[in-house]
This record gives sequence, structure tokens and C-alpha cells, in this order.
Amino acid sequence: MANGRHEAAIVARDLVKTYGTLEAVRGVSFEVAPGEVVGFLGPNGAGKTTTVRMISCFLPPTSGTAEVFGVDVRERPRDVKKMLGICPQEDNLDPDFDVLKNLLVYGRYYDLGGHELRERAERLLDMVQLLDRKKSNVEELSGGMKRRLILARALLNEPRVLVLDEPTTGLDPQARHALWDRLYRLKQRGVTLVLTTHYMDEAEQLCDRLVIMDRAKIVAEGSPRELIERFVEREVVELRTGTDGDAPSLDGIGGHVEVLQDRIVIGTDDGDGLVDRVHALGLHPETVLVRRATLEDVFLRLTGRSLID
Repeated sequence: MANGRHEAAIVARDLVKTYGTLEAVRGVSFEVAPGEVVGFLGPNGAGKTTTVRMISCFLPPTSGTAEVFGVDVRERPRDVKKMLGICPQEDNLDPDFDVLKNLLVYGRYYDLGGHELRERAERLLDMVQLLDRKKSNVEELSGGMKRRLILARALLNEPRVLVLDEPTTGLDPQARHALWDRLYRLKQRGVTLVLTTHYMDEAEQLCDRLVIMDRAKIVAEGSPRELIERFVEREVVELRTGTDGDAPSLDGIGGHVEVLQDRIVIGTDDGDGLVDRVHALGLHPETVLVRRATLEDVFLRLTGRSLID
């Protein structure tokens, strides 16, 4: 603690990453408090993974600074890595080793060994419900089991910050929820978590705060509830009309209006009242859906609906 304030877990200031003329990250600044769970959201190519990789010492920043518990990532990367646990998006387990040996070999990179390492490895396997599979070959595991094993491996060095890149991509709902449960328990224990994700429900379930990136920069940050309250109306009405002909007459009937190929989406603070106004105009959509606004509505409002290659 300095000057009466707790030291931040992560501080990034004006981070920039370029590849020739391509600017992958442009002037990104943020802080993460100890014990906080922060999620990075953004379309493919928005810069979120590049940002996290700079924090994790896998990529050197072109300019700007980043610190993990006061340690500069460029000046002392080895010291930073000792404080981090990394769960990469790809499966990089060793297929030549069984489940337990994957952890035992990895632990040696942190100068762990002997009885202490084995005890810690088995305790982590128990935490991720893989202790009964400790002698199984990695190739025998399901996708969800492999993700849980990668999580156990990332916790071997008892990291102060756990970094997860798309932790549940490709998993079925049961496996996703099993992994969420393990991450939530770590959150309750005060572990600082930084994750990237494409799943809005994952972001809402796990994250205290979200950083939304688009086109290499931060466009918004806040808690899931704060973002919904700040950027979208309370409710959303979706009208399927069968044609685009009714769209112009709906301008001004509610809040934000989007005319899509298959439907019209209107933000409003009174969904039922808006539907009544639609009918009063003599419009009779094929279907009408009134729902509460979600984080996905925020995401699409801020980053658009167009696909980016």
C-alpha cells in the first residue's frame, strides 16, 4: 500500500502494438484491482488478445507501459511471469504424458519438485475433478476435461493473476458451466482474473468489470449492468414484418432503431407501450418479441453487426 491506496494488480498506460503499418492496439489504458475479474470483449481483430498477450509478456509493446503488481513487463518479464498463470486458447498439453505428469513436468519450470509438487498437483486435479483420471493419457480426455487440466496447470505456481484467453471456446454447455464453477470459486478466493471471451453470458456470469474493444482501442468499460444502463434502453422490441417497407414509418417511435434483413429492432423503456403504438399506426408484424436488453445488445450497439475478416 502506498499513500493509503492498495497497489493495483495490473496497470496499462497508452499501450500500442504495431506490425508494420498495421496498428493492432492503439493507445489502450486500464487498471485491474487485486481480486477483480475483468473481461475483454470485442470482435475478431479488435485487439483484445494482443492486449492481454502484452500484459502476459508474450508480446513486447511497441510503446506504452504495463505493470503487474508494480513490476514492468518489459524490464522484468521473468518476474512478471512468475506471478501469472496462463490458460491459452489452444490445447498445448503434452500428448506423450498422462494427466498427472503433464502437471509434474510443467511444475519444474517454476523450480517445484518432489513431494510438494506432487501434492499440489493432485490437490489441483481434485479441484478440477480430474483426480480419478490422473493416469489417463491426455488424448483420452474430452475437450472440457482438457480445459480443466489446462486450468489446473495454470494454477500450479499459485499465481497472483490468472489470465484466460477464450477459456470455454468449443465446449458444450455442460463443460462450460463446469469450468465457470471452478473459475467462480477462484474468484471467491480473491484470485485476480483477466479473460477474453466472445460469450456474453460468460462475461455476465464471471466478470466484475468489462472492457469492450473495437478497431484496436477501448470503446467502453464498466460492470455488465452499468454498460446496459448506459448504452441501451431498458427493453428491446423485435418486429418481423416480412418486408422492409414499414421501416421508415417507425423512425422516432422508440429509441434506437435498427432495420435488419429479417427484422426491425427497437430500443425502448416501455416495450408493451411501443407495441401498442406500432399497432395504432396500422402496422401488423408477423411476430413481435418484447425482451429485456442484454449485454449482447450493448456489444452490437458499440461494435456493429458487420463481420470483420
